[in-house]
Order: sequence, then C-alpha cells, then structure tokens
Amino acid sequence: MPKPIRIQKLLSDSGILSRRKTEEYIRAGRLTVNGRPAEPGHPTLPTDVIAIDGQRVRLEKKKENLYIMLNKPRGYVTTTSDELGRRCVTQLVEELETRVYPVGRLDRDSEGLLLLTNDGQFANLIMHPSHHIGKTYRVTVRPGITEEQCIALSAGVDIGEEGKPELTAPATVLVLDKFPDRAVVQITITQGKNRQVRRMCEAVGLTVARLKRTAIGPLRLGMLAPGQWRELKKSELIALRGAGGGAAAEALPAAGKEKPVSSGGSKGGRPGPKRSGGPQKKFSPKAGKEPRDGMSRDRSGGLRFKAPDKRSPRGGPRK
Repeated sequence: MPKPIRIQKLLSDSGILSRRKTEEYIRAGRLTVNGRPAEPGHPTLPTDVIAIDGQRVRLEKKKENLYIMLNKPRGYVTTTSDELGRRCVTQLVEELETRVYPVGRLDRDSEGLLLLTNDGQFANLIMHPSHHIGKTYRVTVRPGITEEQCIALSAGVDIGEEGKPELTAPATVLVLDKFPDRAVVQITITQGKNRQVRRMCEAVGLTVARLKRTAIGPLRLGMLAPGQWRELKKSELIALRGAGGGAAAEALPAAGKEKPVSSGGSKGGRPGPKRSGGPQKKFSPKAGKEPRDGMSRDRSGGLRFKAPDKRSPRGGPRK
C-alpha cells in the first residue's frame, strides 16, 4: 500500500498548486479530500478524490519536470493568477504544454531572474533559507550611499514593524558605481523575506529607484532579454543542486538532457566564470583612482563592504 503524502506536497509535486497556495486554498475552504474539507498536512493518496471549488483535480501519474529561467519585466506580478486582473508571469510562458509555477517572488516593480518549475522538491531547495542559496540583486538607490549605510546593510538591519523587530541575516554589499544623486549597489542575501531588499534599504534611509535580480546561487541571468525565457541546462541544475549542499542536494532529482529552450530566439546568458577561492589583491594606486570614503576595491572594480569582525585575539585589535 502506498504511503500517504501531505496534500501540500502532493499538489506541488503534481504541478497543480504551490505549497503556499495550497495552504491558502485550505484556509479559504476551497479544497476537499473525498468530499471533506482538507486540513494543512492532510495525508492523501493519489487515489483520493481531491477537489478545488467542487471541481475534481486530475493528478498526473507521470510528469516531465521542467526548469525555466525567465527574465521578469517590471509590471508583472509573480503569481499564477491575480484577482485584480494584473498581468502574471505565467502569461509569459503560456506556450509551455506543462503548467509551471514561480519559485519564490519578485514584486511587481522588480525585474530580473525568476525560476519557474513543476518540481516541488526543486522549488523547496531554492526557497528554503536553511539551504543558504544566495540571491543577488543590482539595486539603484537614491540619493547615494555612505560607508555607514553599507556596513549596516552587511551586518543586518531591523525591517520589522514597531514593536515587532525582524533582524535580517548578514548580507554581502558591493558598491558598483556612485553618482552625485544615486548609487548602484549589488546586494546578496540568503533569506527570502517579503520585499526584503527594499525594506533593508528603507531601514537605512535609502530609496530604491530600480531593483533587478541578477543571480540565484551560481545561476546568472546573463544576456537573456526581458520577457524571454529558456530551459535550464543540465550543468546549471547540477550547480544549483551543489549550492544547496548536504541533504538538500539529494532532494533534487537527476537532471535530464541539455536542451535550452527560448522564446523569441533568445539563448540567454551563460553562467559566469569561476573565481579563484584565494585572497583578493589589494587596491593598487597604479590600477586606477583611489577608493572613495575609505572603501576597499575588489578585483571586479567594485567597492566592497563587510561587517566589522568583533572578535579580537587577546583583547587587542584584530590584525
């Protein structure tokens, strides 16, 4: 006899609803199992009669897993449907015969790399904060950025409401360019709180003018045009699996053949070159201008900030 599966996992693995959306439907009383209202974690079998709004759901016994990279344009909401009639990211992949759903979120005013899949285990691998897969964003902020603000963002800031503190985990902050009225910053986080990067910037007095996700772990957006999509390659799936690490990596099934798919003839971007794990060279005056505001410049030409190390051997300053 097959082992019962939680209803969230069953519907997610079947590509019908994401786990989060399944929980929303359960709370709203829209899901039933064998004629009775479903509950969170409801044990189900593929032979059970599952219905949404009274309509029976047909579960696929065998399905082909799809892993899609999309360059989400601004103006689209990251959902499969919207009650307000706004444009959804799934409209950009309507030509797919298999239904897919977004992995994580990008708000309506944000753009960039978004993954879509019908593989619930893969989605959980990417989204769950315990797997520490970094998400990298290119952020234009106004009016500019100071060293103190960068250090605060790196160390973690409180983005909670009054009386409900919500401290973010340490982040990597790299200043790419500075102008009189704005700055372009690269921020990498490993959490996935709602509108986290925007709220982090607001917490230190910055206004976000533009926000674009450029990478998820080792996967980079590259030159994929806005509104275009392609299927992930086998090598990219393996790299993402490795980024999850440990038991999380075992959750991702073996990748299939390398078969990139694109809309409108775009092949998208390739993952960037591997960087050496050795120490980076210090800034040399011969290489260009001196770093501004006492910032250190890395090999990519950006100005990097890191939270100060509070540990000091023997009570003295850390060398």
